[in-house]
Amino acid sequence: MDRAALAEFLRSRREQLRPADAGLPAGARRRAAGLRREEVAQLAAMSTDYYTRLEQQRGPQPSTQMLGSVARALRLTADERDYLFRVAGHSAPDRIRSRDHVAPALQRVFDRLSDTPAVIISTLGETLLQNRLGAALLGDHADATGWERYEAYRWFVHADDARARYPASDRDRQSRALVSGLRAVVAVESGPAQMLVDELRRSSAEFAELWDRQEVARRFSDHKVLIHPEIGPIEVDCQVLFTEDQSQALLVLTAAPGSSDEEKLRLLGVVGVQTFGAAG
Repeated sequence: MDRAALAEFLRSRREQLRPADAGLPAGARRRAAGLRREEVAQLAAMSTDYYTRLEQQRGPQPSTQMLGSVARALRLTADERDYLFRVAGHSAPDRIRSRDHVAPALQRVFDRLSDTPAVIISTLGETLLQNRLGAALLGDHADATGWERYEAYRWFVHADDARARYPASDRDRQSRALVSGLRAVVAVESGPAQMLVDELRRSSAEFAELWDRQEVARRFSDHKVLIHPEIGPIEVDCQVLFTEDQSQALLVLTAAPGSSDEEKLRLLGVVGVQTFGAAG
């Protein structure tokens, strides 16, 4: 661990990052253009004291999980993220297998979506980021670990929980879409994708049957009904924005303007992940 290099790099990147880049208001009394230490700490979900000690060359060696959080908070590119890991005394993450680093350009768009459900996923359907409305509508999966991070795994292995958000009449279509989309990815990322496929074939007879149909299709947009446990069915359109290499995608869910479903999304902002009973 090169404490001096780590501290200098963190300080430099923090000072070069504008509040707007991180979805933060500039504030009337801000003297410098960069972020404050407490703002970086908040974005990285760590204490201000811990982050401050890193910049002052006094902190302990951060874990890889902590470094990943700092990289996202500072909107680092993949090359900058790799450098951060190395000066902190860790090997740089494998860019194919590691899905916890969100592309900065996609992150900037995501940061501005506060009034509609939004989720960032990897090409394998791994949940990377969710805003508050996205977690409320689709379930909170950003902190899941292992196979539970993947939508297809949750859908086929924990069917009762995963499918409760979809009407019974639409579940077969969703099953086929997940399988055909995964097959389209296998040709591009044979290693990680094949590992997921092998696990699903062992764990789900339904998946194995659908996989043997050899259907291939990637879904770029969709119109669906999602069922919130408190609000009920909400009809939404799902639009997708990919990174240039198509390794990550931003999913934005909207309802028709002036519709009752738009009102339900507004209510979702009030209810969030809480139930009406808990809120009361």
